[in-house]
Amino acid sequence: MPANQENTTSIETVGVLPQPQGQMADYLSLARFDHVTKHVFILPGLILACALTAPDFASLAINIPVGLLSAVCIASANYVINEWLDRERDAAHPTKSKRRAVVVEMQPRIVYGEYLLLAIAGLLLAAVIGKLFFATSVLFLLSGIVYNVEPIRAKDKPYLDVLTECLNNPIRFLLGWAIVDQVTLPPISVLAAYWMAGAFLMAAKRLGEYRDIASHAGVAVLKKYRRSFEYYTEESLTVSCFVYAMMTAFLLGVFLVKYRVEYILVFPFISGLFAVYLWLATRPGSVVQRPERLFHSRRLDVMLALTVIVFLFASFVDVPILDFMAASFLVPVSSL
Repeated sequence: MPANQENTTSIETVGVLPQPQGQMADYLSLARFDHVTKHVFILPGLILACALTAPDFASLAINIPVGLLSAVCIASANYVINEWLDRERDAAHPTKSKRRAVVVEMQPRIVYGEYLLLAIAGLLLAAVIGKLFFATSVLFLLSGIVYNVEPIRAKDKPYLDVLTECLNNPIRFLLGWAIVDQVTLPPISVLAAYWMAGAFLMAAKRLGEYRDIASHAGVAVLKKYRRSFEYYTEESLTVSCFVYAMMTAFLLGVFLVKYRVEYILVFPFISGLFAVYLWLATRPGSVVQRPERLFHSRRLDVMLALTVIVFLFASFVDVPILDFMAASFLVPVSSL
């Protein structure tokens, strides 16, 4: 047999190697339990509820761990459906192409079973706390469907992808509030501010992805990975970051004037936190592309710790000297 014919036969015989079958660890990886640090966004709602309401501290010993476990379960359910439905597009991403849903063969019935198990567990735990926490948990679960599932699939639409995904921020804030108080809602201004702050973080993440992937793999690969990037540019993402940051500052201003002027002390630290995050987004291989690794940035850790400390101080310590900033008056000027 001629050599070239032998080689052709060998190639046809071997064919394309099949993907390995998924194991238990592969299915569990879909739940992204390593992203549990994101639930730190629940804490401001919990702290603010303690500051503005009359909490039953005895019930918090049960409500806090049960509420956090419920949030972890529902978030993981959303991650499962996210990774499963994104597996084909993730194959075009430089790092997400290594995700288990991309590189191993998985059974759909097991994936959807895992999703249902986590969702049901999260809702059952939520029902233990109360109606407000349960309703918010249902909203948390629905946000994952709106973001990931056709025909809506908001993640494919420019700007709507950011505004929809960061709805998880005010939802997490409301979960924290509901752990403490089941009979009231937090101020709309602070929920809206939390939403816009989340939009800033998500837009900065998109900016980091755009700069990093476009410079190494090209814009074509970026658009193949996520449809919304067909409409984004580096300039439009940068501008959107500033818009979301300004909206956050304005809404926080509305909140502090109405409820607690001491929170003005937190403003410089929040500004510093936003500045550090935007700086990280412009760095090559930025950690903002992988939120579970954000705490690996020392600058961000320090700024976040300072912000939390000042926030706690402003929540529970009265500073009467600041009252003039919420009062309406004109400063008299002596005539010359």
